[in-house]
Amino acid sequence: MSSPQFLASSPLTRRTPKSRFTWKQLGQLKSYSTTTPLRVIAHVDLDAFYAQCETVRLGLDPAKPLAVQQWQGLIAINYPARAFGLNRHVTSTEALKLCPDLMMQHVATWKEGEDKWAYHADAYKHMATHKVSLDPYRTESRKILSCIKDALPEKFQRVEKASIDEVFLDLSAQVHELLLERYPELRGPPPYDDVTEYLPKVPTTVLDWDADALVSAGEEEEQTDPDWDDVCLALASEIVRGVRGQVKEQLGYTCSAGVAKNKMLAKLGSGYKKPNAQTVIRNRAVACFLEGFKFTKIRMLGGKLGDEIVAMFGTDSVRDLMQQPLEQLRKLGDDTGSWLYSTIRGEDHSEVNPRTQIKSMLSAKSFRPAINAFEQGVRWLRIFVADVFSRCVEEGVLENKRRPKTINLHHRQGQQTRSRQSPIPQGRPLSEQMLFDLAKNLLAQVVVDGRAWPCSNLSLSVGGFEDGVTNNKGIGGFLVRGDEARAMLASERTGPDSGPPPAKRRKKGNIANFFGPREGQKKEFDAARAVLMAKNQQSTSREDENADVDMDHIEDDPSDSYEHLHNDPAEDRRHTTPSPVHQDDLYTTGTPPSAQLDNRSDHHPPLHELGVDSLHDKKPVRQQTLETFFCARCTMHLPAAEKAEHEDFHFAMDLSKDMREEDRNGNSNAKTNQKAPARQKPSRGRGRPPGGSTGGRGGSEKGQVKLAFGRGRD
Repeated sequence: MSSPQFLASSPLTRRTPKSRFTWKQLGQLKSYSTTTPLRVIAHVDLDAFYAQCETVRLGLDPAKPLAVQQWQGLIAINYPARAFGLNRHVTSTEALKLCPDLMMQHVATWKEGEDKWAYHADAYKHMATHKVSLDPYRTESRKILSCIKDALPEKFQRVEKASIDEVFLDLSAQVHELLLERYPELRGPPPYDDVTEYLPKVPTTVLDWDADALVSAGEEEEQTDPDWDDVCLALASEIVRGVRGQVKEQLGYTCSAGVAKNKMLAKLGSGYKKPNAQTVIRNRAVACFLEGFKFTKIRMLGGKLGDEIVAMFGTDSVRDLMQQPLEQLRKLGDDTGSWLYSTIRGEDHSEVNPRTQIKSMLSAKSFRPAINAFEQGVRWLRIFVADVFSRCVEEGVLENKRRPKTINLHHRQGQQTRSRQSPIPQGRPLSEQMLFDLAKNLLAQVVVDGRAWPCSNLSLSVGGFEDGVTNNKGIGGFLVRGDEARAMLASERTGPDSGPPPAKRRKKGNIANFFGPREGQKKEFDAARAVLMAKNQQSTSREDENADVDMDHIEDDPSDSYEHLHNDPAEDRRHTTPSPVHQDDLYTTGTPPSAQLDNRSDHHPPLHELGVDSLHDKKPVRQQTLETFFCARCTMHLPAAEKAEHEDFHFAMDLSKDMREEDRNGNSNAKTNQKAPARQKPSRGRGRPPGGSTGGRGGSEKGQVKLAFGRGRD
C-alpha cells in the first residue's frame, strides 16, 4: 500500500497554478465589457491647458512663468508660476508681487462693433466693451483630440472627449489583441471548451512599468506575483506613453495620464502626479490609493451630495467613510447608499462614450456698467452671433452634419430675467445673418414688453442639435436629359432582352358598343347595316390575306365615346358594326384602316353625304380562305373563331330593342315585372350619397352611357 506521503507528492495529485481570472473575462475585453475585472481605461489631461496654448502660440520657453489673464483675474497658471505660490484666486496685481517675472497674457476678446475675435494688449481696461473668446483654445483642443486618435489604430479608437482639455480612452480591445499576440497560450480554446475555466498562470514574475508612477499596494500585496490584470494595465500604460509622446512631438503639449480599471480611478490617477506624468493604479492597489483622498474629489460626490454626506457622518475622508457599514450609508436612500458604498471602494461601470456631442451653445456677457439702449444690445448680439456661429461651423453646419433647431435669448434687468425663444428655419442653409436677424427680433420682443433697461446681463444660445439630412437631392436629380436620355432609350431598344413588343390585349370596349343607337339614329344605323350585309354577301368567297389586322388601333381612339355615337353617323356605323367583321372588307386600299381612321377629320359628314357606293369602289386584293360560319340573321359568312362573340352581339341588340320598346310604352322593366321608382330630386344631407351624385344617377364619364333600365318619363 502506498503511503500518504507518496500520494501527496505524486504528479497525479499535483495541480498546475492558475490565474484568478477566467477565459470568459478575457473574452469580454474584446467587446469593451464594463464588468470584466481585466478592463483598462486611461484618462489623458493636458497640463495647465490655457497657459500651454499661449506658451506654444507665442513660442516661449515652457520653464518661463506664465499666467492667462481675464480682466483683473487669472484663469490659468503654468507650473513654473505655481512654484511661486500663485493660484487662480489671486488678482493680476497680487500675482506680479509674488512673481515679478511673471508674464501675463490676456485672453482673446470680441470687441464691440467688430465681428472677429482678436488679442488686444489693453483688453483688461475695456471690460465694458469687450467679451472673452475661448475660440483659440477650442481650436487647439480639436488638434490634440485628432492627434490622440491618430496615435491609436483606427478600429480601436474608442475616445470620449470629457472637456476642452481631457479625454477618456477605452483600451480594452487593443490590449486584448496585444495579449494574444505576446502570449500565445491565450490564443487556444479554453480547456474542455468551458469559458468558466481559469486562465493559466502569468509566465513572468516581473513587469516593466518604465517611468510610470506606480501606486503602492502595501507590503503584503507587493509580495504576490502579477496576474493578468497587472499585465493588461502594463500594456495599456505602454499605449498611453506612446499617445502622450506623439502629442508632445507633433503639437508641443505635455499631458498627464491615469491608467486604471474604470473611469473614476483613471481620472483620479491623471491628477495624482503632475505635470507630464503617468500614474498606474493596479487592482490590488485601489484600496490604498483611495484611502488618502477626500471623497469630495470623486466625480459626482462634490456639491450638495458631498455636503450632505459630510454633515451626516462628520468626515470628508474616504478612509473614515469606508468604516461605515452599508446600512448606515443607506440613510441617504437605498440607491444612493448602495452606489456610495461601491464607489468609495473603487467600483465604476460607466462606459466610455465616443458619441458625446454638444447639445447647446451659449454666448453671454455681464455688463458693468449696465447697457441702456437697444442699439447697444444689438451690437452685443452681433458679437454673440459671430461667436455661436463659428462654433456651429466646427460642428459641421456648413456640411449639413449637425444643425440647431432653436435660438434662445436671456435678458436680465435688475432681479428679473426674461427669456424668448424662436425656431430656426430648417428649409435653407444656416448663416450668421439668419441667426442675427432672429436674435434681433427676440431682443425687440423683450423691449416691447417694457422694463428692458438697464440690462445687466445678456446671453444668446442655440440648442436642439440634430444630425442633418444627407444624400438628399431635388426632383431634378431623378431625371435624365439630353444625350443621357437618348442613350438610355437606344439601349432599351437594342438591348439583349429587347424583343418584339408583346401583343396587345383586345379591348372589349364599353357597354355602349353592345347597344344600338337611340331611336333618332335608328334609320342611319339600319342603312349602314344593310350596306355591310350587301358588301359581305358579295365577298364571302374571298377573304383578306391580312385577316389579322388588329382592331385595337380603332378601339383605343380617345374619341370613342357615346357622344360621338350620337353626333357622328360614321362613328355610329363603326361602333354598331359587329367587331368580327374584318376591316379589310371595309377598307381595301393600301392604307391600313387604323391610319385611315387616325387621319379622319374631327367632324365627319353624315352617312348619306359619303355615298354608299364609295364602299365598293376599293381595289380588291388577293384573299386567303379561312374557316367561317354563316349567320342567318345577318346572312353573312364570318370567321368561325368569332362565332360566340357575334352571338353576344345579337343578344345585346335584342336587349337594346326591348329596352327601347319599354321606354316607348312607358313601362318599367316588363320582363322582370318590377316597377321602377319615380325619379326624385335628390335632397341634401345624409340621404345624398358621397361623391356628389344625384338621385342615385351619377354623371357619366367619357366612353360611358346611362342605361335606360326602368327609366320613367319626366
